[in-house]
Amino acid sequence: MSNESRPTNAVTSPLEGEVAERSKAGGGYLSAASNPQRTPLPDPPRQGGREDSQPPSQKKPKQQFRREKRDVHGWLVIDKPVGMTSTQVVGAIKRLFSCRRAGHAGTLDPLASGSLPVALGEATKTVPFVMDGRKTYSFTVRWGEERDSDDADGAVTATSAHRPTRDAIRKLLPSYTGTISQVPPRYSAIKVDGERAYDLARDGEIVELSARPVEIHRLELVNIPDPDHAQFRAECGKGTYVRSLARDFGRALGSFGHINALRRESVGAFGENDMISLERLTELCHRAAAGEGSLADAILPVETALDDIPALAVSRADAARLQRGQAVLLRGRDAPIFRGTVYVTVAGQLLALAEVDRGEIVPKRVFNLAGVVGSRRPQKGH
Repeated sequence: MSNESRPTNAVTSPLEGEVAERSKAGGGYLSAASNPQRTPLPDPPRQGGREDSQPPSQKKPKQQFRREKRDVHGWLVIDKPVGMTSTQVVGAIKRLFSCRRAGHAGTLDPLASGSLPVALGEATKTVPFVMDGRKTYSFTVRWGEERDSDDADGAVTATSAHRPTRDAIRKLLPSYTGTISQVPPRYSAIKVDGERAYDLARDGEIVELSARPVEIHRLELVNIPDPDHAQFRAECGKGTYVRSLARDFGRALGSFGHINALRRESVGAFGENDMISLERLTELCHRAAAGEGSLADAILPVETALDDIPALAVSRADAARLQRGQAVLLRGRDAPIFRGTVYVTVAGQLLALAEVDRGEIVPKRVFNLAGVVGSRRPQKGH
C-alpha cells in the first residue's frame, strides 16, 4: 500500500527466471537465466560456420548485449505475490517491456499481496490521481501478540492470553470509522528529521511518530475462523496504515494484535478485475514477441487513472495551442461550465491535463504518446 513501506531482507523474484530479453536485431524475446546475473550471449561463429581459431590472447573482447529501450505508455495493475517487494515488481516489468520509464503508485510490503498499479511512460504523470484514490483491503489480525513492525515479520513486544469475542469486535469498529487519529507504525516511510522512520527503527533508535488524521470509509468484520484470528475488510483514504489498525484494535480489546495477512483489492479506479499476474503478463509478452498479439493489449490506457475527473474534447486547432503549452479560451456553447481539473482529448485521444476557469483552459501536463500505447479495456466492477 502507499504507506505500508518498510525495509526487509532482499528476496529473489520468482519472475527472474521468466523475464524476457528482447533481441535488438530480431525483436524477439530470449529467456533469461534464473540467476539475476545474466549470462552474456555467445559470439556468433564466423561466416561459413567456422569458429574463431585465433589464440585466446588475440581474441577481441566479447560484445555485451544491450537491449534497446522503447516508449511504452499506460497502466499495468499487477497482482503482486507475497514475498516480492514493489521495487522488484517494477524492475521485472521494465525488463519485460524494455520500457524507458516505470513506477508504482503506492508501495505494498513483501508480506502483502494484491493490487500494485504500475505506470509506464507518460502514465507516470497521472500517478498522483491514483495515489489520492480510495483503497480497499482485506486483512487478518492475529490476536495475542503485538510486534514492533505491527505485522508478522517483526519481533514480539507484548503478549496476552485474552481473546476478544465477536460482539466485542463489532462494538469496537464504529469508533474506527470516519475521520480518525492514527499513529503510523515505527517501521514506515515517514521522515523524521530527514531520515526514514524505518531506518531509525532498524538502527535501534526509539521512534516517536505523531498521530495524524486519516479517513476510514468502511470497516467490517468478515469472519472469525478461530479464537486467535479475525478477518476484516476496510475501505480507506490516502495515508491510512492497516498495520496501525491491527495494533490499535488489539490494544483497545485488551488482547494485543498484529497483521497476519494483507491483500489490497482495489486502488482508485483500478479494481480486482483489472489485475494481472506476473506469470500471465510474461506469457502475453512472449506471445506478442512471436507475433501472436500486441503488447498494447496487455496495458490499460493512460486515462484509466483519470476516471474521477471530467473529460473535455477540443478541436484540432485548439489542441495545437495546448500542445505548445498555450492557454485556450472557449466561448459560446463550447465553453465549459465548470471549474477545476480536466483531462483534454482531441479526436478521442488523450492530450493534456488542464485547469479550467471561466472558459479558459490552461494546460498543466501535456502528454506525448508516441510509441506503444495501452489499449486494454478496463473491467467494470471491483
